[in-house]
Amino acid sequence: MTEILYERDADPTAVSGQAVAVVGYGNQGRSWALNLRDSGLAPTVCVRNDESRAQAERDGFAAADLEAASDADVICVLIPDDAIPSLPIAPRDTALTIVASGYTYAFGRFDPAGDQAMIAPRMLGPEVRRCYEEGVGFITAFGVHRDVTKSARARTLAIASAIGGLRHGAIVLTAEQEAVLDLGVEQVLSPALTAVNNAFVQVMLEQGIPIEAIVTELSLSGEIERSYRLLREIGYSAQFGFHSPTSQYGQLSRRGRFDHLDVLSTMRELADDIASGRFADEWDAERDTGYAHLDALREQYAGKAVADYEADLRRRLGPNATPAPKTT
Repeated sequence: MTEILYERDADPTAVSGQAVAVVGYGNQGRSWALNLRDSGLAPTVCVRNDESRAQAERDGFAAADLEAASDADVICVLIPDDAIPSLPIAPRDTALTIVASGYTYAFGRFDPAGDQAMIAPRMLGPEVRRCYEEGVGFITAFGVHRDVTKSARARTLAIASAIGGLRHGAIVLTAEQEAVLDLGVEQVLSPALTAVNNAFVQVMLEQGIPIEAIVTELSLSGEIERSYRLLREIGYSAQFGFHSPTSQYGQLSRRGRFDHLDVLSTMRELADDIASGRFADEWDAERDTGYAHLDALREQYAGKAVADYEADLRRRLGPNATPAPKTT
């Protein structure tokens, strides 16, 4: 059975008197540092001498160069995965290095001395802070990758508790499991959902439905978003009762109509690409060539043309809609 950990499993004294460094002060780094401080710790923020350091100092933190993290007992590395291998830090054999994603450990991109562990919030960086302030916490993926000191689990649990990551429970995963799951959502599930949405849009257009109405149904109305919120809060069975009998019958009676499509083979191929490390090699090559392909993909699928269309649609529909003047 999968092991799930809670605040009761953590001993805050496991890191008492130990120097804690937060490497990076972006979406995750700032949230972690603030939560750690509010939980009674005194992290040092280790960043380049840029605006992120200035922000950390405005927030009242002691800030230092990246290299200073090497002197800490607990090092929380909270920068993008592709930047981690180039970090100029050299932890001691007794140190604990925590990452917020299993990626670099799973694919051998980062191997600091001492203990290695993972605390991966299932939450966007800024929401890690907001959930802590609201007292609600969030679910976390937790794992010890290497335990040299025999204190890695206790110390990692103390840090996880301090950022609010045990309030809703932490699922124990290996770095490999977390990385495959995380990348799988991005590379296996997301493209499949995109393909389904695009096909749906085409079919509705063929039925004479205006594009504005289709986009509203898929996103602008917020109905799907709120349905998923109910799914999270009360579960599938309970939320299903909020749908009309017509909706319930339509959803259930048409299940299986797409079973003839071989989606599994493509998903397995993509998942194997992740698990084998081929994607990690590809991403390293992309980084080393200056992200040229990524920039082209961003422009193609999320560039100015897409942004302009969405901005125009939001001017006409939604909470910020501005009706055009009436013509006489």
